[in-house]
Amino acid sequence: MYWADELAASVSGPQVVNDSKSPSGTVHVGSLRGVVLHDAIHRALLGAGVPSTFLYGVDDMDAMDSQAKLTPDAIDKYMGAPLSRVPAPEGSTAANYARHFVGEIFFRTFEPLGIKPEFYWVSELYAAGKLDSYVKLALDRADRVRDIYMRVSHVDRPEIWLPIQVICEQCGKIGTTYATDWDGATVAYQCKPDMVSWARGCGHEGRVAPMGGQAKLPWNLEWAAKWGLLGVTVEGCGKDLATAGGSRDRSDAISREVFEVEPPRNVTYEFLNIGGKKMSTSKGQGAAAHTIAEVLPPEQLRFLFLRPRPNQVIDFDPEGDTIPRLFDEFDRIAAATAGREVKGELPADHERVFAYSLVGSGRDVAAAAAAFRPAFAHLALLLQIPGVDIADRMQAEKGAPLTEFEAAVLAERIAAARAWLESYAPDRARLAVRRDAVPEEVTALDEAQHSYLAALAEAAADEKPVSGDAWQTLIFRLATETELGAGRAFGALYAAFLGRSNGPRAGWLLASLEPDFVVERLRAAARA
Repeated sequence: MYWADELAASVSGPQVVNDSKSPSGTVHVGSLRGVVLHDAIHRALLGAGVPSTFLYGVDDMDAMDSQAKLTPDAIDKYMGAPLSRVPAPEGSTAANYARHFVGEIFFRTFEPLGIKPEFYWVSELYAAGKLDSYVKLALDRADRVRDIYMRVSHVDRPEIWLPIQVICEQCGKIGTTYATDWDGATVAYQCKPDMVSWARGCGHEGRVAPMGGQAKLPWNLEWAAKWGLLGVTVEGCGKDLATAGGSRDRSDAISREVFEVEPPRNVTYEFLNIGGKKMSTSKGQGAAAHTIAEVLPPEQLRFLFLRPRPNQVIDFDPEGDTIPRLFDEFDRIAAATAGREVKGELPADHERVFAYSLVGSGRDVAAAAAAFRPAFAHLALLLQIPGVDIADRMQAEKGAPLTEFEAAVLAERIAAARAWLESYAPDRARLAVRRDAVPEEVTALDEAQHSYLAALAEAAADEKPVSGDAWQTLIFRLATETELGAGRAFGALYAAFLGRSNGPRAGWLLASLEPDFVVERLRAAARA
């Protein structure tokens, strides 16, 4: 059973699925893993007949702790201030920094993915007083909080420490304040110049009532407070938060022992790494979610996250052949789901992987799986050949008019292929076919390679392969029959058409060209 279906089968009663993000900068594509996984859980629950609500929150009361997106003159003023009070970057129409990077950029990736949670902003929960009861409980039971920090995480908090972060009345910073002496209505606090290394406090001291948005709970307590306030029953988290004695363990204990609420079910998920390196929003590291969404259509982006189990690391490098291979694997899973025979081992529950990769629930999975999908690499080649009517070409390859759905898929893939060629494609994927004459490089081929080109020309004239797969099969078959070997066969083909020793997948290269031209070029190259 697929992991999301397994979870849905194990619960009863209405469920509230929650996810959230701290918007300290451009949100990288790895942050979408949690979003897509929680959406899959929500869909699985609804599919199992379990009432479910999907929430997504923005932790915009967190302190600004990243200089990556601030101008030099803004660093001293806003480092340590609540993200909801940091101005948006110059030129943005957003109300603040958080609204810009999450509300106007990151959230735009949700709807195309078919993800429609109920959004909330933590700063608004505080301002409306909805978290006041949790703030009071945390302060009244500060001794319990300190005990949990020590017992669960071996973090020693002094007896005067209180689990609250006040917004300084003088400089407006929250990351630089230290609160003490709760009298049931107010706390004393200092805005310390050396409280943290990344922001400087103003030195102000005072007392303030920490309610109604004048203060926030430390993150572990805030997390647990949101669970209680919103009635959250399912919320996963990244592996870094789920280590023994880490953030999740602290928040679970705080939820039970301080707020007296059973914490939600956890689904721990691994990182998505770019080129083997973990991404970081606050440090500005990693590919931006909205940028990758321009190269990966929604179904392929969902597939990227849903094919592996949550506890498996995803290594994703948009450079090179990663993106074309992702499309190929998606198409292979689609073909298998449609009942067609495919090569290679299939992942467990591949039909469910495909179904959850579709945008929106309630889709006709069988019809979607059986739809005609042009190979991504083939489209990338066709886009580089002048005068090709790609829509007509795809209709000819399908052998029938494209459906409305298939035409939409084609348009998505053309846009994705253009973006890939512009930003991520390796040099070998870029081509300029020598049409005027046989490239001089074929004269360096040996007799066996010339013979191979001649044999391939005759076989192609006889068998008339059309698709990239058909060409690829023919190329390999003749390489085996002539005992030339695949490497030397491909070298001969690239020399004949591109005048170089490497290039894109040869089958798709030949499928992108006019059949008569291919046969004539093979014959001419064989004679050269």
